[in-house]
Amino acid sequence: MQIERPNLRCILAANLKKQRNILGLSQEKLAEMADLSWQTVNSIECRRTWVSDKTLESLAEALKIETFQLLLPIENTQPSAISSGEALRKISKIKRAFDDSFNAILNSVK
Repeated sequence: MQIERPNLRCILAANLKKQRNILGLSQEKLAEMADLSWQTVNSIECRRTWVSDKTLESLAEALKIETFQLLLPIENTQPSAISSGEALRKISKIKRAFDDSFNAILNSVK
């Protein structure tokens, strides 16, 4: 029995779009950050073109992930529910990080 594997071009397109959306970036902004044209980013996301290793590295750097992560299949799993205590811990961690960043900005302005 042969296992059906997703096409590598499809995996790259899905991962690129997913990470771009997580960071709230438009195709144009990602292209600017990766020193590419927006048409190139669009062509990759629409699976019309493949990329060089240099382009792959530029995209990963702009997306703040490791290059290999763009080529890993996305798991089709449902997110698991977390307890209210776990949710509170995660929110507290985010708040601390925000407070630290905000304080650093205030200190640099003083």
